[in-house]
Amino acid sequence: MSELPLLVDTADGIARIRFNRPQQINAFNNELMQSAIDAVARLSADPEMRVIIVSGEGRAFSAGFDLKAASERQLDSHEKWRAQLELQFDFIMSFWNAPVPTIAMVHGYCLAGAFEASLACDMTICSEDAMFGEPEVRFGSGAVAMLFPWVTGPKQAKEIVLSGEDRIPAERALQMGLVNRVVARDKLEAETMALAKRIAKSSAASVRKSKQAINRGYDIMGFRQALAVGLDIDVDINASPTWEKLEFARIRKEQGVKAAIAWRDARFKD
Repeated sequence: MSELPLLVDTADGIARIRFNRPQQINAFNNELMQSAIDAVARLSADPEMRVIIVSGEGRAFSAGFDLKAASERQLDSHEKWRAQLELQFDFIMSFWNAPVPTIAMVHGYCLAGAFEASLACDMTICSEDAMFGEPEVRFGSGAVAMLFPWVTGPKQAKEIVLSGEDRIPAERALQMGLVNRVVARDKLEAETMALAKRIAKSSAASVRKSKQAINRGYDIMGFRQALAVGLDIDVDINASPTWEKLEFARIRKEQGVKAAIAWRDARFKD
């Protein structure tokens, strides 16, 4: 198995970007994120490229940002947090900003930053076992790219984000408009490839311009300004030493990430 954190391959105008840290549930570290940003830019520059499919190796799409790697970086100032969160933001938005259509192919966990990355993709097809969520507030953090309300509206976004919900099953995600379709696990790849091939048959220029038109419409409504404000707020959240953040960090340092997550979730069990 390749040790590269990101795998990229292309065939017939369709690119596959695969998160490749299965032992860490494809948690996003800086190397993976920068590799993805570079890959999307490189693929988008190819006039023959028609579609990019984004997926995860192993048992899940991704559990989100790598909390262990973040703790080791000693983010102890506002400036350091901004630099780190800007990288995360650019990684997520690379899928939205790509001139070519992006499709998230999701199975298993798709949480926090991974959930935001799936929302940034133009389309999402998921398997029946997919599980979505935004648990950041549970440990004193926040969403780095506040895409949720733009996809599903403020009422549902506030319920999920403010409660730290991390158990949104596939069918509910479909009802909320977070995914395009739900398919059986053994049909996920075939269904995703079928959609990609349909898009690839159309005029590449027309498809790119049509995506641009939709994205520009969101820009006119203040999309990018809102995301920039959200990023500023997330920097403030993460740079503030709240009790939840300090306790989570202490347990993570002394007992490991699994123990910290168990502490985080224990308070929310009914």
